[in-house]
Amino acid sequence: MGPKGGRREKHPRRRIVDAIFYVVRTGCAWRQLTKDFAPWPTVYWYFTWWHDDGTVERIHDVLRGRVREADGRAAEPSAGLIDCTADTVPAATRGCVVGKKIKGRKRFIVTDIPRPAPGRPRCCRERPGPRRRSSPAALDSP
Repeated sequence: MGPKGGRREKHPRRRIVDAIFYVVRTGCAWRQLTKDFAPWPTVYWYFTWWHDDGTVERIHDVLRGRVREADGRAAEPSAGLIDCTADTVPAATRGCVVGKKIKGRKRFIVTDIPRPAPGRPRCCRERPGPRRRSSPAALDSP
């Protein structure tokens, strides 16, 4: 009997997930799944079902958080950087970022800004650099 008293699953869920990973990794079409996996309509049905009910997004969010933590960062990003200009587009479709004095097309590419470790400086300007030596002429002057 199945989990709710129905018929047992013909294809184990692990094989379904492996087939979805195979399609994502190789970039092949659903119909090109090898015979090692469940039939492609079954795999595609599970994928669309999990995609529509939000399961794929929830798994993605959890895995992203774990990867960030393994990399020594917070699970959720603390800030983002949006680049909204490009100077290689026609003037009619360009935007303008006043503070940067740059014109270009508005593209919204969010880049994660890593949070610095405690006790470490936030940017290169705050890092203590090598001490500058005084010139010999400066040492001779009173």
